[in-house]
Amino acid sequence: MPSDTQTINKGAHKAGPGRTFFDIPNLSGLAAGPGYAETFGPVVEGTYIQCGVMSLPGGSVAAEHTHPNEQWIYVLEGSVTTTIDGVSHDAGPGQLVYIPPNAVHGTVVHSKEGCKFFTCKDLAGGGIAGKPVKAA
Repeated sequence: MPSDTQTINKGAHKAGPGRTFFDIPNLSGLAAGPGYAETFGPVVEGTYIQCGVMSLPGGSVAAEHTHPNEQWIYVLEGSVTTTIDGVSHDAGPGQLVYIPPNAVHGTVVHSKEGCKFFTCKDLAGGGIAGKPVKAA
């Protein structure tokens, strides 16, 4: 675990004593899918949980990847098809997606304006980015 001022994700913002409110639209972001997706947005880390408001461009693909931490994705804007361990589901605004630890998953963005989503992952499994199943 990082200290109360260090982050696991380079470029993430650290929550903690005296750092309890975050103006998401005005925070700097980071690339959250290096090697498999154009996912970008601000990430805030607490002691045990990291969360972010991420965006994917219209028509883009988050190639299959995996990570040891579980993940929740709440779709804010746009429409996607997410495949988790070979099972595909469509998701749009107001829908919540759960990705179990170590599940192979990927996403296709259908909306031309892109997709925006709120995501949470535990920090025990590492950073916000996963590991591509196949090299990009």
